[in-house]
Amino acid sequence: MTSSLCRVAPAAIVLAALALVFPGTPMRAQQSLAPTPHPVDWDALQRESVQVLRDYIRVNTTNPPGNEIEAARFLKRVLDREGIDARILDTTELGAGHANLYARLKGNGSRRAIALVHHMDVVPAVATYWTSGPFDAELKDGYIYGRGTLDMKGQGIAHLMAMIALKRAGAPLTRDIVFIANTNEENGGTGAAMFTKRHADLLSDVEYLFTEGGDNPVVDGVTRYYGVGVEEKRPYPLRLVAHGVPSHGSRPTKQNPVVKLVAALDRIAHYETPLHVVPGVARYFAALSQSYAGQQRAWLADVGAAIDDPAARVWLTNDVYWNAILRNTISMTMLTGSNKNNVIPPEASAHLDIRLLPDQDPAEFLAQITRIVADTSVSVLAQTTAKVRMDNSIDTDLYRAIERATHDRDPGALVTTPMFTAATDRPSYRALGIITYGFDPFRVESADMQKGMHGNDERISIQNMGWGVHYLFDVLRYAQ
Repeated sequence: MTSSLCRVAPAAIVLAALALVFPGTPMRAQQSLAPTPHPVDWDALQRESVQVLRDYIRVNTTNPPGNEIEAARFLKRVLDREGIDARILDTTELGAGHANLYARLKGNGSRRAIALVHHMDVVPAVATYWTSGPFDAELKDGYIYGRGTLDMKGQGIAHLMAMIALKRAGAPLTRDIVFIANTNEENGGTGAAMFTKRHADLLSDVEYLFTEGGDNPVVDGVTRYYGVGVEEKRPYPLRLVAHGVPSHGSRPTKQNPVVKLVAALDRIAHYETPLHVVPGVARYFAALSQSYAGQQRAWLADVGAAIDDPAARVWLTNDVYWNAILRNTISMTMLTGSNKNNVIPPEASAHLDIRLLPDQDPAEFLAQITRIVADTSVSVLAQTTAKVRMDNSIDTDLYRAIERATHDRDPGALVTTPMFTAATDRPSYRALGIITYGFDPFRVESADMQKGMHGNDERISIQNMGWGVHYLFDVLRYAQ
């Protein structure tokens, strides 16, 4: 963050501010949770959760190829030991090595269920860039190192162990707790799409769902806010293909497609997408403004007006996350040209990672990029259809349960609704009418999240595992 944070306001002030920012979410008096019939030994559960996560990381589910069937079998063995029936599904439909897993902890059924969803696959990791083997699950300096600790096997084990803790404690449940592990999220989201298509009956009583897409950023040891994701940007990958005439590299021509591609990419690189504020982002900034002072506080309180101020624009867009939620973004990621140095190829191509704000028209964006390229020999091709827009109400019992469990731990905490800039499986579930929240039970240093998620030395602290399981346990109890 480019500016210094002010001291967090006292709880009463923050709660009053939240009541103004979130008028649809009445603030309720905080009530302590009643003891469960069988008290939980939280220290022991933390140690157990750490061990289960380490074992889970060691199941290499790098996608491609995935091999999530082995992860599903691992999770099923844990659930079987606890007497929670689990089913491995969709193995034929999803193809070799892929599977979904479904389990349910029964309540009394008087209220609709809550689902906990994570994906079992992880992105590739190059071991030579890690200080610990990405699938060794090494314990070092109070952290568990391994691919998936943040995205998102760590959250999956928090889901699993919170559900197990509810069962062991004999906690009274008015809602069933549904546990789902999906395949192939990192490679098209086909696991969730298949699950919701083939097993809508298993979800017919589910009112709420948690998965990735939340954020509790920690900066210099201070949790800036607790984030509940209610909407996310839509991936819309584009491919540029420049067409030319192949020939020998020793005789340059004006028909070299690599030159055409570089020129097109240069024009795109110098294009700044317009700043645009969607309602959820305005709400997020307005809530966040309580932690700032002076001009910065005023800018955040009315970010829609602030983006017309040149000084405010510079300050806002210097933060990589704020910049990403205020505009459509373009990242150049992959280039392909010749396969030999002395050959001018017939075509050259580039991939653009596009993330659209929820209310943007993909066709209009594609047309704009085509105008910027301004070269009929360069094709601009959409690689997929953009996902449907997704948003969720915060006037719910589950959102209020998150607020209560958060304020039990951090009375002055700000609970708000950041937009998720990456993609999740949430749209598949939201299409069934389920309220789908991005909820991360961990408090992670922003530097660790930026460096580790899809990067090197991905890690989560041992303390975070225990804290996160307990936090989620309390959220689920308050939501009953």
